[in-house]
Amino acid sequence: MSGTPDVSVVVAVYNTMPYLTECLNSLIGQSIGRERLEVVAVDDGSTDDSGPELDRFAALYPDTVKVIHQPNSGGPAAPSNRALDVATGRYVYFIGSDDYLGEEALERMVKCADENDSDVVVGKMVGTNGRYVHQALYKENVADVSLYDSALPFTLANTKLFRRDLVEKHKLRFPEHLPVGSDQPFTIEACVRARKISVVADYTCYYAVKRGDASNITYRADHLARLRAAAEIVDFTAGLIEEGPGRDAVLRRHFTWELAKLVQDDFPSLDRELQRQLCAGIGRLADAYFTDGIRDAMDVKRRVRIALAQAGAVDELAEAISSEKEHGAPPFVVEGERAYARYPGFRDPRIGVPDRVYELVGEAVPGRLAKGTELLASGWEQQGETLAYTASVRLPILGDVEGAGPALRLVKGAMPKSADKPGARRLKAGHELAPVVGGMRVETAEDGAACVLHARVPLELVNGKRGVRVYVDVAGSTYEIPVRGKGLPMPLARRWGRDDDPYRASALVNSKGRVVVDTAQMYPPKTTVVRRALGGLVRKLKSRSKRKK
Repeated sequence: MSGTPDVSVVVAVYNTMPYLTECLNSLIGQSIGRERLEVVAVDDGSTDDSGPELDRFAALYPDTVKVIHQPNSGGPAAPSNRALDVATGRYVYFIGSDDYLGEEALERMVKCADENDSDVVVGKMVGTNGRYVHQALYKENVADVSLYDSALPFTLANTKLFRRDLVEKHKLRFPEHLPVGSDQPFTIEACVRARKISVVADYTCYYAVKRGDASNITYRADHLARLRAAAEIVDFTAGLIEEGPGRDAVLRRHFTWELAKLVQDDFPSLDRELQRQLCAGIGRLADAYFTDGIRDAMDVKRRVRIALAQAGAVDELAEAISSEKEHGAPPFVVEGERAYARYPGFRDPRIGVPDRVYELVGEAVPGRLAKGTELLASGWEQQGETLAYTASVRLPILGDVEGAGPALRLVKGAMPKSADKPGARRLKAGHELAPVVGGMRVETAEDGAACVLHARVPLELVNGKRGVRVYVDVAGSTYEIPVRGKGLPMPLARRWGRDDDPYRASALVNSKGRVVVDTAQMYPPKTTVVRRALGGLVRKLKSRSKRKK
């Protein structure tokens, strides 16, 4: 290689065969060309064939690939630092040795940095083999994005293009004592110091691989190691960014992601002492940094778990997690325009967690409402020629239930596709609903954990299917919820209407598990029969006439 390369790609390697081969091939095949590229790979004491594979590539491409071998350090920080010490490119880029790049990735990112005078460029990342990668940042190309008012805090991996002058000016290196998350302090400080950060979103630059053996170090770290790493990162960030909305915007990621992951489904089964240690660690960080702004920006489930940990309410926290895993989200306590998720600890004076923690703050709840809405009974009620469909539906709401205006309607047409996944939808503001016809009555369920809507809806003498749907007002929004059958026997079909013009009504469960009422004319009136017969006779006569001609 002659002159200074445009980009040095740093690869920290430890036992990543056979993924390493695809990674290196994706680098060598970059459209930017090998004359503009430097690959610095550091073998961190691998015990598989990773070391020999690196040497093979170095022998094949001696002007492009540099290989350093060192004893195992226990994480990616030390080999990454070693590579930075010898990198010579104008920019430096980091890649996991089990991941790979799109062919034009480096060319596009370097071009973006040069055209925009960017210190940091974030190329679009996607996950493979079930690996989750946050996508909100990649909606469009952005020449100058802020760390404080974008989705960038949820994309803090070091897999970005950094101007090497920025890295060396501020002596940016990775903390080698952190087993996980060592890239975050580096990335956060680089973004804080950067004059401009750009996003390349119109091309997939990076493919993050979840290995089949799930041996990525992030997945192997234990709870306390992850807590210590998260705590150090949070403290580091707080020392770097002054208190206020900007710092909240970054730290919200750590409360929503790293800390909330410590109180997930496995928490109730952990050793009691470990549970206490996790709550104490989360509590210290919450006492120092869990501001009202961070709290209100989080979803209610994670917010409640952080607050219960902060209060040291280990039993209530374990109950909240295990109950939601087994039964779904808790019911909502509706009080006028406000609604609260009734997780354990709600308004418990011994715990003292504020109501605001349990309140639904600007978040939609279709999934929670749909999962808790259940048909308990259905049937027919006939008075003379009038037939009504009757249903008892369990709804996961309590409190000012009448104020929530629950109602059942029979609605023509399918639910929008956008509503199919969560099973409910939040209607737009100002949406007008047809008036309720029939009777509605609400009472508290026997177990005190929900309410039951008893409805009577008269049927119309029309042909067609009508979806059985519930409408309810929660936290200032109206939700439409399709009622599901859940294996409950449907009432037998019923005939009703005039003797000379009878209709047939049946209730059924469609392919999506939703209850539908189907009404159909059993046979047409006599006048219609005569018209059809005359029409058939005319068609036959015309046909005979044509054949004779």
